[in-house]
Amino acid sequence: MEKLNKADLPSSVEVVVAPAFVHIPLVQSKLRKEIAVSAQNCWVKGNGAYTGEISADMLEDIKVPWVILGHSERRSLLKESEEFVAEKTQYALSKGLKVILCVGETLEQRESNQTFDVISKQVQPVASKVKDWSNIVVAYEPVWAIGTGKAQEVHQQLRDWLKDNVSPEVSQSTRIIYGGSVSAKNSDELATQPDVDGFLVGGASLKPEFVDVVKSGEKST
Repeated sequence: MEKLNKADLPSSVEVVVAPAFVHIPLVQSKLRKEIAVSAQNCWVKGNGAYTGEISADMLEDIKVPWVILGHSERRSLLKESEEFVAEKTQYALSKGLKVILCVGETLEQRESNQTFDVISKQVQPVASKVKDWSNIVVAYEPVWAIGTGKAQEVHQQLRDWLKDNVSPEVSQSTRIIYGGSVSAKNSDELATQPDVDGFLVGGASLKPEFVDVVKSGEKST
């Protein structure tokens, strides 16, 4: 946080950080105010007898504006289905949260040429439940690192899918960010891809190079 607070960050780039739940209040109190805070997940329903779960209502109570949903680890390890992620997205949006909706395929699926079949099945249930996409950012998050050419290809397919299945306006306005092992070494090139609107940064976000990744956002078209 200290490095982020002191860094000369471009005003044109929106920065959101997603600490673990237990650290959210500390980050909110220490981080410069123009950097938003996100939760890493939330429950599919409101407050109730769901022991251990964090609801969108709770995030609203502590003024957390963003939440990440559908992360690959939750899909694979916790077996969250496409429909379940869509229901969580719908509820989070209804409580006024902004959603970073993660989609992506496994290495096995990619090698079987199933990449976009998998991704379209992940997005379709959301499209059937959500009409207003203004508070959704889609994050293409392949389980492995891929080249910039492949990133642009999938992002363009996603944008075309939104155009055909939601609306041309949503396709044009929805930000599609990339989350495949982004680092300072590849962020400049990725940012120049026409359909890459930003990054979902994992391990590099915990290193000093994160500031360089943020600055790459100025190159995004």
